[in-house]
Amino acid sequence: MKTTWQLQEAKARFSEVVERALEGAPQLVTKRGENAVVVISHSEYQRLAQSQKSVLEALSGAPREELVVHRDRSPVRATRLG
Repeated sequence: MKTTWQLQEAKARFSEVVERALEGAPQLVTKRGENAVVVISHSEYQRLAQSQKSVLEALSGAPREELVVHRDRSPVRATRLG
């Protein structure tokens, strides 16, 4: 089943693009040979939009463990800049 469309073809066969997206197959549309947009069903869009978390939300669910950092205490080699 076709899932990638050139823009002109997608415009001419838009109903087919939409039907395939509704069947659960995201449809990629290219413009001038570059990926441009993806057509997905509204239910898939809602699922994806609701699964997005902010960085703070993602980190707040992380296990709370003490972070132990070990530094190399070797002397740093002198470098000459310029």
